[in-house]
Amino acid sequence: MTPTFSHGDLRLYLLNLLDEGPRHGYDIMQALSDRTGGTYTPSAGTVYPRLSKLEEEGLVTKSVDGRKTVYQITDAGRAEVAARAGDLEGIEAGLADSVRLIADEVRGSVREAMKSLRADLAAAARDEKAHATTAPPSDDVRVQSREQLHRSDALVSEFRARIRSDVRTYVARGGVLTSTVVDDLERSLDDAARAVTRALSV
Repeated sequence: MTPTFSHGDLRLYLLNLLDEGPRHGYDIMQALSDRTGGTYTPSAGTVYPRLSKLEEEGLVTKSVDGRKTVYQITDAGRAEVAARAGDLEGIEAGLADSVRLIADEVRGSVREAMKSLRADLAAAARDEKAHATTAPPSDDVRVQSREQLHRSDALVSEFRARIRSDVRTYVARGGVLTSTVVDDLERSLDDAARAVTRALSV
């Protein structure tokens, strides 16, 4: 899920950002992305028309600084921010809830991936035991073991690539990777490693 602003909420939030200090357009878009953990990155087509509307309403002014257009809140804009402090608190709380839910989804994805890996390893162990009961010639056992070794290598590599890609993509988009998520991943990997050790010692 991605945090979104209603038209009125985004308007107020833009004013709030400018109340913190003058900003140019890109800085405003970056601030919106930062405040939502990278889960909401507005386009120029979303931000600039609203800034122009705020300027028309006399709530912000703009000036040119080199190649950048800098927006600054007016006294009327500050008065609106102050008058709607309660609305801003609600917007901030909603954004925080959205970011927490996204973090929960990431943790859930990691857990599901680990369950899938453990299930694959358990199935591979069962297959090995089933084949062992047929007592094939020793040469065949070595061949089958090498085949299964390649299969296990492929499973681990596929899992590593999948998790690495998911996590790197999440962080690249500005997502916040918490220590709790990494701790969950570490515990799950330890559990999987112990399961493999137990299966091999049977």
